[in-house]
Amino acid sequence: MPSYDYRCKENNQVVEVKHSMKEKLNTWGEVCHYTGIELGDTSADSPVERLIAGGQIIQSGTLRNPEPSCASGACCPGGACGLG
Repeated sequence: MPSYDYRCKENNQVVEVKHSMKEKLNTWGEVCHYTGIELGDTSADSPVERLIAGGQIIQSGTLRNPEPSCASGACCPGGACGLG
């Protein structure tokens, strides 16, 4: 399940939340519900924004791809292809 960073506009707190790609959280109360953290002094109705995050690097085995990363089946001689 992917994770997303949300920033509360009222308390400026950034929280990482895991949820499906179909969902989008809109309030601090929703963020707290998903993460199990306390509301604190922040109103449950306070708006949050989802922050843009960079991509993640994963190993080819994670994708269950039996093909090697180099088309020749092995890295190029002397590491010329940059994969060695």
